[in-house]
Amino acid sequence: MPVINMLSSAHKVKGQGVLSAYIEQVKLVETGLADTYRVKKNRWLPGAINHYHTIDFKFYLSLLSAKIFGATTVAYVHFVPETIEESLKLPPVIKKLFYAYMIRFYKSVDRIVVVNPYFIDVLKKYGIDDRKVTYIPNFVSEERFYRYSGEQIAALKIKHAVPDKAFVVLGVGQVQTRKGILDFIEVAKRLPHIRFIWAGGFSFGALTDGYKELKKIVEQPPGNVTFTGIIGRDEMNDLYNISDMMFLPSFSELFPMSILEALALRIPVLLRDLDLYPAILFDCYLKGGTIEDYVRMIESLQDKGEVYETWSDNAWHCHEYYSEQRVLGLWKQFYDSMGS
Repeated sequence: MPVINMLSSAHKVKGQGVLSAYIEQVKLVETGLADTYRVKKNRWLPGAINHYHTIDFKFYLSLLSAKIFGATTVAYVHFVPETIEESLKLPPVIKKLFYAYMIRFYKSVDRIVVVNPYFIDVLKKYGIDDRKVTYIPNFVSEERFYRYSGEQIAALKIKHAVPDKAFVVLGVGQVQTRKGILDFIEVAKRLPHIRFIWAGGFSFGALTDGYKELKKIVEQPPGNVTFTGIIGRDEMNDLYNISDMMFLPSFSELFPMSILEALALRIPVLLRDLDLYPAILFDCYLKGGTIEDYVRMIESLQDKGEVYETWSDNAWHCHEYYSEQRVLGLWKQFYDSMGS
């Protein structure tokens, strides 16, 4: 039985979407394709397929041995230079070298998987042949993200000091400029009667873009805002259950796992109007571009009436599109194609 060797160091940095995507994809293949492939993790001996989830230099060095052993090499693209630009504050020389290395890694593998079709053209801009690029979306398991009972939710609201009748807006992700934290805070200030929670912290510490400014905000947020710090993935479903909607004003993304997690709980999602979202979220999300847009849309949902139900239904329709069986079928087709 062919071996898929999954290689990743995402566990070294907590609170990042790459780790969540890795966990979900590996579990999906381990369980769903168990009769076709054996999955190994971080094994130096190449498998029939070496699937790189992160671009560590040690993995780059292993590409040569993988080719010698006849393995097909696959890179899972979770970021490109554009998405790093507003995430980490790096010296110009280091940044230039890192970006060049990133693209070199992608060019060196046999196949590439992107989680958003928008980035096929982005990679082409860097001279990567689009014929070796395949789009397979992220997905989340309903065993991990699902709606609790009313009693459980009530208990969690007490635990997190959230009033039972409060309308709760949830943001998820690393605390960094790219995630639109400053807009998140400004919107919260305009809506003092609504509770705002941001789940995430400084995964990269002082290297985070805007670290000093954002650290002050995290330490002294407005009275209706809570920053939880880095939350373990096992605890994230608790926060989705006590929240009424997700608000993620990021300036750049690929395909945030947090959006899929929110959709699995039938929670309306409000995002910045970015070019990359329509291809993956269709018309299932609310979008805006200014503080006024965001304020108006949150206000339209807070009574949880007909408008709220419409966007909840839209969220669920999108979740159903990214079902486990559909995404599993795409992975099977992709891996099987390497033996033909």
